[in-house]
Amino acid sequence: MALIRWEPAAELNTIQNEMNRLFNNFFDQPAGTRDSTHSRRWMPAMDLIETKEHYVLRADLPGLSDEDVDVKLEDNVLTISGERTAQHPQDAQGYYRIERAFGSFARSLTLPDGVNPDAVQGHFDRGVLEIMIPKPEQKKPRQVQITLGATPAESSDTIDSTASTDPQTNRRDPVPA
Repeated sequence: MALIRWEPAAELNTIQNEMNRLFNNFFDQPAGTRDSTHSRRWMPAMDLIETKEHYVLRADLPGLSDEDVDVKLEDNVLTISGERTAQHPQDAQGYYRIERAFGSFARSLTLPDGVNPDAVQGHFDRGVLEIMIPKPEQKKPRQVQITLGATPAESSDTIDSTASTDPQTNRRDPVPA
């Protein structure tokens, strides 16, 4: 008989995965009980790629035109929003199955500090939105020249710390180490 070590963290991870699956299945169900149309929440797929000079964001927006999509950059947050309308009649007679989701959507992405908003470029072609975001310039470290072995030039000015003429006034006994 083999002994198997019990790992509580793995058990909690399994429970969390099951709860996530349960909630995902619940919220992805068609909303037929609310009204006569079967709709699902639509969230377009997005890819974010990093190159040497840019961040490249690609979003799949099938069936939409550039007039249907709104892209905003405000306070270093890039937001893509829009709406895909249903392409079937509302009475849904004659339909056996409706799986394509539709509705409004909004996706936001926080950009790093220092991004120049005027340099952001977008291109929409065949249902794919591509946004090129130039990377901010990295702050370069400041370099200071240090010379070793040299002492600073001594000043010819001397400053008296007291007005007393007695040389014993500021004298103190040395402190033992």
